[in-house]
Amino acid sequence: MRNVKKAILGIIAGILIIISMLYYLQEKLIFLPTKLEDQYQYSFDEPFEEFFITRPDGAKLNALHFKREDPRGVILYFHGNAGNLERWGNEVLGLVRRNYDLVIMDYRTYGKSSGKLSEAALLEDAQAFYDYVSAMYSHDEITLYGRSLGTAMASYLSSRNSVSTLILETPFYSLVDVAKERFPILPVDRLMKYPFKTHQYLQEANCPIIILQGDEDRVVPISSALKLYRSLEGKQRTFIKFEGGRHNNLSTFDEYQHVMDDLLLSKAN
Repeated sequence: MRNVKKAILGIIAGILIIISMLYYLQEKLIFLPTKLEDQYQYSFDEPFEEFFITRPDGAKLNALHFKREDPRGVILYFHGNAGNLERWGNEVLGLVRRNYDLVIMDYRTYGKSSGKLSEAALLEDAQAFYDYVSAMYSHDEITLYGRSLGTAMASYLSSRNSVSTLILETPFYSLVDVAKERFPILPVDRLMKYPFKTHQYLQEANCPIIILQGDEDRVVPISSALKLYRSLEGKQRTFIKFEGGRHNNLSTFDEYQHVMDDLLLSKAN
């Protein structure tokens, strides 16, 4: 009997340790930034300008503005949870080469960006970059593009602002939904400091919503993306599934390139 009690206490203690780790270390699980020295010089094969936006709390956010001679419009791009602009600046060149200006920023703690992380701060930072873009481009020229973690920021902006199109690559219903998939026996809905309720944001969106998802994604399961799509009944929505697509390889598919051509090249200069 004593051994059974010890085993039960051991299991309870183990669960409590896991819960504590999930709560206190969740930022290290969600955000995987790579820092850059302030003097680091970016180099890309397309013309760009580097700039910073300073936030009310003193955070300085680093960003790139790719510029074309006679652009079809502008893409405001929010990247995934790993790396920095050195990586993501190269990732977006295919979009730029479709003759679009493009603005992409590094979140707090990423690359040259400073500041303290919080869900509210990240969403407010996204709005600051929308304001930057909307001061130079009309609303019908602005396309929002979110990738993985960045789909939360892009979706939030679509709920508060007028834009032409919202493109979501590997999105989730909510970050809580993804966490429940990984930790099904834990009360993650009470533990998450970054719930990022994408499905709630999109209820207020009034633009076409394009969802791109691979059926072999091991980071954001397709079930979460489909749940998001189904929550948008009545919206102008499209779900495109990539057979064999994983979390980071959708742009290698010919179908992805065709979709981008259909979405972006159909717009007149």
